[in-house]
Formats: sequence, structure tokens, C-alpha cells
Amino acid sequence: MVEMIIDTTEIQDIHFFSRLESLKEVYGIIWMFAPILTLVLGITIGVLVIVWLEREISAGIQQRIGPEYASPLGILQALADGTKLLFKENLLPSRGNTHLFSIGPSIAVISILLSYLIIPFSYHLVLADLNIGIFLWIAVSSIAPIGLLMSGYGSNNKYSFLGGLRAAAQSISYEIPLTLCVLSISLRAIRLSNSSSTVDIVGAQSKYGLGGWNLWRQPIGFMVFLISSLAECERLPFDLPEAEEELVAGYQTEYSGIKFGLFYVASYLNLLVSSLFVTVLYLGGWDLSIPYIFVPELFEINKADGIFGTTIGIFITLAKTYLFLFISITTRWTLPRLRMDQLLNLGWKFLLPISLGNLLLTTSSQLLSL
Repeated sequence: MVEMIIDTTEIQDIHFFSRLESLKEVYGIIWMFAPILTLVLGITIGVLVIVWLEREISAGIQQRIGPEYASPLGILQALADGTKLLFKENLLPSRGNTHLFSIGPSIAVISILLSYLIIPFSYHLVLADLNIGIFLWIAVSSIAPIGLLMSGYGSNNKYSFLGGLRAAAQSISYEIPLTLCVLSISLRAIRLSNSSSTVDIVGAQSKYGLGGWNLWRQPIGFMVFLISSLAECERLPFDLPEAEEELVAGYQTEYSGIKFGLFYVASYLNLLVSSLFVTVLYLGGWDLSIPYIFVPELFEINKADGIFGTTIGIFITLAKTYLFLFISITTRWTLPRLRMDQLLNLGWKFLLPISLGNLLLTTSSQLLSL
């Protein structure tokens, strides 16, 4: 009888510990996905803020009122539009390739979302700190035009197909100068820390405060990167793939409902990620960039750790990012749209030689400083 009681107690202990191990595995899985879900939530809020900002800034430039009915100041207008698209009927072209038609928007969104993995919002706040981080962004972002081309071809519509072809041609034309500018930046980071990680690129700039920004070391590269990133985002004056006067809506012509909403979200995700990379590569990232000789007390914030330091880093990164976003939004209502031949000439005949010359100058200066 005593032996049976002991055996029962041992079995209960075994069951208890097995349940405990199962709970630990569940908690481990939850903690593994928690940073990803937090990043996705932050990105979603960031996109909603950008849409609201664009409408307000555009209204101010054009002397209009802007959104005002959906909540105070129209803050929830973007959320209302997204909810409306979610419940719209999803139409498919009768003679198109439905598989390509359905997969295209997903490829465009997923390829851009993957770029956020390597963006450091603060010193300890990056999902994947890779040695080849900056080149991973270039590789992943080059997949998005394939989704646009698939959407244009699968729509069985000449306007959609022309829009997809324009998107592919534009991406190829401006991705090469953009890559050469990134290579010029990474050369210095590789020389200092033997890595092209985004965290190391920000660290290389933070050693000299405001004067350490790559904006001052690479002014030509900054301008080329700025123009190329606007073209990659298909923002005015480079929105040729969806020029409404010529192509109705380009590759989006046949789309409705949530699939059209995915293209809308992808454009703003791309704009946000480009602004974040401008901040990381040229504006010092999360670093406050105040030299010690001017304000010793504020300089100590750069060295702050824990929740306070992370919060300050996120705030500084977002402040610089939204400054660039303001420039992009105002550019939309300032410059007229280019023709397709002008767009390709600008990419191949001007930006490509300038970015090659900038890379040559950077390489020469690095060799001379050895």
C-alpha cells in the first residue's frame, strides 16, 4: 500500500514537471514572436500616422481643410479607409491569371516588411543585427517590383501591364545608383569595424557628434540616395507606374478591396523604410549627435542605457525619420511629374555616373588614409 502511494506521488510529480516544461516551451514561443508582433504593430501605427500627415500637409499646401470628420482632426481617417477596403468586394479579372493577380500584392508587401528586420531604432532595439544587413535590404527590396510586374501581367489589361513594366524599369534604373551610394557608406564602416551592419554604421557616425554624420562626408551620395529612394517609392515626380493621366491607375487598375489596400500600404511602408534608412545611413540614427564640448549634460544621454536610453533613441530616430518624410510629402506637391524618357535619362545618364564617381572618390580617400 505504501509503495502504491509512493508510485502515485512520483507519477504526479512527473506529470507536474512535464506540464511545467510544456508551459516553458509555450512561453518561449510567445517571447520569440513578441518582438516581431511589436514591430508589426509599430509599423502599422507609423503608416497610419504617415497617411494622416500627408493629408494634413497636402491640405495645408493647397489651402484646403483636409480630413476632419473621422475623429478629432481626422486622425482615424486612414483607419476608416482601411476598414472600408477590408469589406469591399474582391473582384478578379475573368480572363487574367488569377494566381499571379492574387500573389502580386502579397509579394510587394512582404518584401518591404522584411526590410524592417535590420533597422536599429535604438542601440539595443534591432531584430537582426547582421554583418551584411545593409545589403540584405537592397536584395530584399529588389523583390517588390517582381510583385508589381506579376500584378500587371496577371490583370490581362494593357494599362496594368504597362504600369508593371514601368515599375520594373524604374526600379532597375534607380536601384543601381542607390546601391553604389550604400556601398560608399559601408566602406567606412567596414574599415572601422569590419562590418556593414546598420548598428555599426550608426556607431561609426556617433563618435564625433553632429560632425560625424555621413551627410557631411557624403553630400553627393546623400543627394543621389535621396532622389533614388523617392524613385524607388514611386513618389512624385517619379510616379510613372501609376500615372493616372496615362495608365488609369497602372498596375492597380483591376484591383479592388483589400488587395488594392495592400498596394496602398506597400507604398507607405516603402516610404517609411526609405526614410528610416536615410536616418541610419546619413543622419546618425538614434544618436543625439551633440558634441561633448558644447553640452556635456546632454551628451551623457547618448550613453544612457535601459528603458530610458532606448526610449530616447526611438524618439530621436523617429524625429529624424519624419523630418525626411515631411520633405518627401512637400516634394509631391512642388515638382511636376517627369516623362518616362526623362526618368530613365536621369537614372542612367546622370545618377549612375555621379554615384560611380562618388564611390571612386570614397575608395581613393580610404586608401590614402591607410
